[in-house]
Amino acid sequence: METVFNYLNDFFSGLISVILTLLPLAILWEVLTGGLLFDMNVLDNLTNLVNAFGNGGFAGLVVLVIAASLFINE
Repeated sequence: METVFNYLNDFFSGLISVILTLLPLAILWEVLTGGLLFDMNVLDNLTNLVNAFGNGGFAGLVVLVIAASLFINE
């Protein structure tokens, strides 16, 4: 059972690494060309996400801290 959890952990860690690598590339592509990469409007999505955290008040701040802690490797 521990082997399965380790496998899933490694898989999702790798997947998040790939996504975090593609995110800046998608932003750069959208800024430089004005076109969409993978048919996603990354800048609008990030703007909406930041606005949602900002409009959430204290609860939004708590969710932002929790979400950020998921991406920090200690």
